[in-house]
Amino acid sequence: MIIAQIETQIRYVTNVNGETTDVLVPVELWEQLMSSINSDNVSGLAWIDEQEPKAQILADLQESVRQAAVGQTSPVSELWEDIKA
Repeated sequence: MIIAQIETQIRYVTNVNGETTDVLVPVELWEQLMSSINSDNVSGLAWIDEQEPKAQILADLQESVRQAAVGQTSPVSELWEDIKA
């Protein structure tokens, strides 16, 4: 979405002196903006995931492998339930 399209959808709130104090943004536009801000265009990962330390990613992977080795697994359907929530 280009800036001109965004500008036509937002409304400004002013105080009694006519000074702009806030901006009203439609929820759909807000969700689109947050989605684009919070994801990396190259990897598709959320910003927070891109910032996770490599050591933590490795530790999580090692824990997952350990759990799988001892049979502590979950059906895929349960994993999707957490994502949908």
